[in-house]
Amino acid sequence: MDHFAYFPQTEGDIKAMLERIGVNSLDDLYSDVPGEFMFKGEYDLPDALSETEVRSFFEDLAKKNVPLKIFAGAGAYDHYSPSVVQNIISRSEFLTAYTPYQCEISQGTLRYIFEYQSIICALTGMDVSNASMYDGPTAAAEAMMLCMASTKKKTRVLLSDGLLPHVVKTVETYAKYHGIEIGHAPVMNGQTCINCLKAELSKGDVAGVILPSINRFGIVEDHSGFGEAIHGAKALMVEYCDPSALAVVKSPAEWGADIAVGDGQPLGIPVCFGGPYVGFMAAKKDYLRKLPGRIVGQTVDREGKRSYVLTLQAREQHIRREKATSNICSNQSLMALYVTVYASLMGPEGLRKVNELSSAGAHYLYNRLLSTGKFEEVFPNKPFLKEFVLKPLVPIAELQKKLKDNGFFGALATEEGFVSFAVTEKRTPEEIDALVKVVEE
Repeated sequence: MDHFAYFPQTEGDIKAMLERIGVNSLDDLYSDVPGEFMFKGEYDLPDALSETEVRSFFEDLAKKNVPLKIFAGAGAYDHYSPSVVQNIISRSEFLTAYTPYQCEISQGTLRYIFEYQSIICALTGMDVSNASMYDGPTAAAEAMMLCMASTKKKTRVLLSDGLLPHVVKTVETYAKYHGIEIGHAPVMNGQTCINCLKAELSKGDVAGVILPSINRFGIVEDHSGFGEAIHGAKALMVEYCDPSALAVVKSPAEWGADIAVGDGQPLGIPVCFGGPYVGFMAAKKDYLRKLPGRIVGQTVDREGKRSYVLTLQAREQHIRREKATSNICSNQSLMALYVTVYASLMGPEGLRKVNELSSAGAHYLYNRLLSTGKFEEVFPNKPFLKEFVLKPLVPIAELQKKLKDNGFFGALATEEGFVSFAVTEKRTPEEIDALVKVVEE
């Protein structure tokens, strides 16, 4: 114990606890672990450091990271986040308990969750939103579960081949362990094929269809007629969306969707090596009681003042138990707060401006890259917002290395041999010209 002066237990304390549970030593606590799995060497731990030394140590580590200008997307977009967002979410009022069960002492937390739900409903056009999910892919998987729970005698859920690969893989993983069969709707000429979808729906076993609002090629899909076809087969329509883009493209509600899911990351959350992100899930009011996660409602107290309560936890194990449609039991409310503050600061005009700048930059880069003669168009005349694919006429690995060596992260490869680029409002014309110059060389 001499080496661990910061442990509060004395030798006497430890002896008393061991006697109470009927073992002789701390090693006996691990008697069930086979000996070959027990580490018997000395731990390679450094000596204690002062605060200044610790700061220097991590600064030196940080210098090993090579910051690149991000011209990639694939579901994670490098949008600008106003510095005030970090300041607000760092306030002590938001460092609250895990879940706001006691509304009497959780009004602040409940209010911002209510505001988050309201923002998601405004963007998606849906009636109700939960708060919230781990990330976009798991939100899509939960939507699949909701489709199965809301339809009778159906065995399959269809996924558009235009969905992002990591979304597809996550949904397939959930499906495998829930005995759900996954079918696929092919993409034809950059768009989910409605005739192929109708052929699958005609088999009568489809519970739901998950479609991308903007697909993995960056194309804004036209879902005219999809809702009628899907509902005609007594299935549910799910749209996987970029919430930032919903400020300027048709909402899931306008396409006739029943459920909207996606990742809240484009609403200002830094890309940050892949997390933490926040999945959103919204639906028509018919599916209110089947939504996983928590739902905060607005009411009045006995003095008539506006107040907020944790209205529904319909899927929680401790309420629905075996009837629950989900066993998700965490609430990413700090990230929900991040999205709420960002969206409140930006407002409708700000979000439109973000999309205008991103779109202008993406189309400028698209045309400049084509002018180099190193790329060919893949889907001419298809509408895109901030992301697009081209067919490279040079080896992809060589292109990626050249860009990386010159400080750019882009040209992500697709399974078809295309490369994708994404441009947000953070990318300047000068940066785009510099990237193009690297390609020209």
